[in-house]
Amino acid sequence: MLDGETKTQIIREYRINDKDTGSAEIQVAVLTENIKQLTDHLRIHRKDVHSRRGLQGMVSKRRRLLNYLSNEDVNRYQTLIARLGLRR
Repeated sequence: MLDGETKTQIIREYRINDKDTGSAEIQVAVLTENIKQLTDHLRIHRKDVHSRRGLQGMVSKRRRLLNYLSNEDVNRYQTLIARLGLRR
């Protein structure tokens, strides 16, 4: 899980305006950071089935948010996956 400082930094970096805290871009960026940390954890603890299931849920939620963003605004979607370095 992300600590508060890291999450705040991600929100500042990906927000659209000053009051934005929950746009699709922010949610995808936070999920991506969580996925990276959990992937590193699972490389060490290979038999942690419960964390693996949580990881699968996060990946599918991120996929749904990215699908929503690609349907709403393709330019924002392309910019976001380029900034995050995601494949698609």
